[in-house]
Amino acid sequence: MIENLLSVSTQVLILFILIGLGFLCAKKAIFTEASIKNLTNFVLYFVTPCVVIASFHRDFDSALAKKLIICAVVAVFQHGLNILLAHTLIRDKNDGKRIAMQYAVVFSNCGYMALPLQSAILGSEGVFLGAAYICVFNLLCWTYGLVVMSGDIHAFSGKKLILNPGVIGVAVGLVLFLTPLKLPAILLEPVNHLSALNTPLPMVIIGFYLAQITSFKFLKDPQIVFTMLLRLVITPAIGFVIMKLCHLDSAVITAMVIASCAPCAANTTMFSAKYNRDTQTAVTLVTMSTLFSIITMPLLVSFAMQ
Repeated sequence: MIENLLSVSTQVLILFILIGLGFLCAKKAIFTEASIKNLTNFVLYFVTPCVVIASFHRDFDSALAKKLIICAVVAVFQHGLNILLAHTLIRDKNDGKRIAMQYAVVFSNCGYMALPLQSAILGSEGVFLGAAYICVFNLLCWTYGLVVMSGDIHAFSGKKLILNPGVIGVAVGLVLFLTPLKLPAILLEPVNHLSALNTPLPMVIIGFYLAQITSFKFLKDPQIVFTMLLRLVITPAIGFVIMKLCHLDSAVITAMVIASCAPCAANTTMFSAKYNRDTQTAVTLVTMSTLFSIITMPLLVSFAMQ
């Protein structure tokens, strides 16, 4: 247990050193809000899909395919559990605040925070398995998430669901994994170079937003604190126990726990702003859950690796 905790803590610390660089860049005004938004879009539309494609660019392996299917089922279950607990336990008279908190419980930062850690601990297999969680995340984000945040079922867009970068990356990756088709070297090399940016760039982006924290008064709001506990500890811990009881493969458990115990999804803030929800609550949850995850992620992941 101690060995696993030290190993995971080391990897998380490495990520937070990169986050510190983003924090410093924000304080020194090297990055602005506009430049960070552009960088975020670059990671979202190019880097993350390339990470997934690179991890799927391998010969078909039936054992690995089975693990991928299991991960997809686990991801659906975990999100379902999150939705159930969020709507049952999160209450507030302010609809904008309540919806922002519920969304934050349901969706984790399974791309920016999880993929680098999955890669560091499990290698390319970790990214491969983590892609299943990302795919489910994207499917639910652009269906359930969009409807809940907007309050309008007509906000759902089949085009956005199919054409979002996460789903496209998984679709291309599955073609490469399930068929003899492989990328020629002239395309594979750029994909590999872009995927290598997946660790530093998201961490710098997170560091920028952490620099926006000006006070810890949120600690006086029990609803905010409880929401973070649900996101960082309670829901992933329940998922972990159920996976253990089902005797799932250790790599599957570790990859799924990393994805599920990651802090609140970055798009919690973007969706809240777009649909006039409580943006301040969303920003607080995203930034502070990211900060506290330096403690919670190593503990949960080290347990998962037992």
